[in-house]
Amino acid sequence: MIDFLNNFYYLALDASFWLVIGLFIGGLFKTLIPTEFLNRHLSQPGFSSIVKAAILGAPLPLCSCGVIPAAMALREAGASKPATTSFLVSTPETGVDSVFITYAMMGPFMAVSRPIIAIVSAITAGSLVSFFDSETDDVVAEKVDSSCCASKNKPLAPKTTTCCSTEDTAEIMGEHEHQETSCCSQENETIQKPLMAKVIGGVKYAFTDLLDNIVFWLVIGLAFAAVVETFIPSDMLIKYGTGWTGMLVMLVVGIPMYVCATASTPLAAGFLLAGISPGAVIVFLLAGPATNMATLGIIQQQMGKRTMFLYLTAIMIIALISGYVIDALVALWNIDIFEHISVNHGHIPEFIQIFSLLLLFVVSLRKHIKLGMNKEVIN
Repeated sequence: MIDFLNNFYYLALDASFWLVIGLFIGGLFKTLIPTEFLNRHLSQPGFSSIVKAAILGAPLPLCSCGVIPAAMALREAGASKPATTSFLVSTPETGVDSVFITYAMMGPFMAVSRPIIAIVSAITAGSLVSFFDSETDDVVAEKVDSSCCASKNKPLAPKTTTCCSTEDTAEIMGEHEHQETSCCSQENETIQKPLMAKVIGGVKYAFTDLLDNIVFWLVIGLAFAAVVETFIPSDMLIKYGTGWTGMLVMLVVGIPMYVCATASTPLAAGFLLAGISPGAVIVFLLAGPATNMATLGIIQQQMGKRTMFLYLTAIMIIALISGYVIDALVALWNIDIFEHISVNHGHIPEFIQIFSLLLLFVVSLRKHIKLGMNKEVIN
C-alpha cells in the first residue's frame, strides 16, 4: 500500500504543473476565440471548412459531452454538416490541456503525434460525410434560406447587401434607398469585454467548470496508473497488448467509455506501463474521448443515422491505421516510450510541482470547503 501511495503521489506530482499550464491556456482559448469567428469560417460548404473545423476545434478544451452543445450551436448558426462533424471529432480527441499532460506522462513523441492524428481523423470524418451524405448541401441551403437575414424575394435591382440588411417600405414602393437593420443582433449591442476581463474569465472557467468536468476521471486514471506500476508485471499484457489484437481490444474498450482527452491520459499511461503497445494506446486515446453512447445517440438524433455511422467509421479506421503507423515508427526510430513514462521531468523544480498539485487539490475541493463553511454558519 505504501508503494501504491508513493507511486500515486509522484505520478500526480509529475502531471500537476503541466495540467495547470494546459488548463490556463485552454481557458484562454475558450474565451478569446469567439463563436462568431467559428461560425464565419465553418458556414461554407467544401473541404476548406472541414479543415478549418478540425484545426480550430483541436486546441479547444471541450470533452465529448461539452462539445455537443457547441457543435449543435454552430450547426444551427449555419455550419455545414461535414464541418460540424469534423469539429465534433477533433475537439474532444485533443486540446491544449491534454497535449501538455501527454507530454508530462508519455513524452514528446506521443504528445506531438496525438493532435496530428486527431486532426487527420477529423478531416477524414468530415470528408466521408461530405462524400456520402447527399443531404448535406440541401440542409445548409435550407438553413441559409430560412434565416431571418435572408430575403424571401429577389431584390428589385442588383445591389450589395449584408446578411443583416432588409428592404424598407420606401424601397418596396419603388425608391432605391435602403437602410440597414440589425435583424441578426439584439437592439442593444453587447458591450465588448476588455481583454483582461476575458483572460480572468478564461482562467476562472478553466479552474472551475473545466477542472470539475475532468477531475473525477483524472483521479481514476492516476490511481489506475499507480496500481499498474505497483502491482502488475510489466510483461503481463505484452502477449495480447501488441499488434492488431491490442488495437482491437483498445477500440472495444474506448468506444463505449465516457472519458475526456485529459483524463484519458493517465489511463493510457497505465496501459503503457502494463505492456500495451504505443499504437494500441493511441487507438484508446482517439476512440475513448470522441465516442460514447450518449455522444453517438445525440449525433444520430441531430444529424441522422448516416452521419453517425460515418462519424464512427472514420474514428475506427483512422485509429487502427494510426496505431499501426505509431508502432512502426517506434520500432523504426527505436523510441523508448517506457523511458518517457518512468522518468520524472526534473527540469521542473519540485517546489513548483508541489505548489501546482496543492493548487489543483484545493480548487477541486472548493465546493466541499464552501459547503462545510455554510454548515458551520448555519449551526
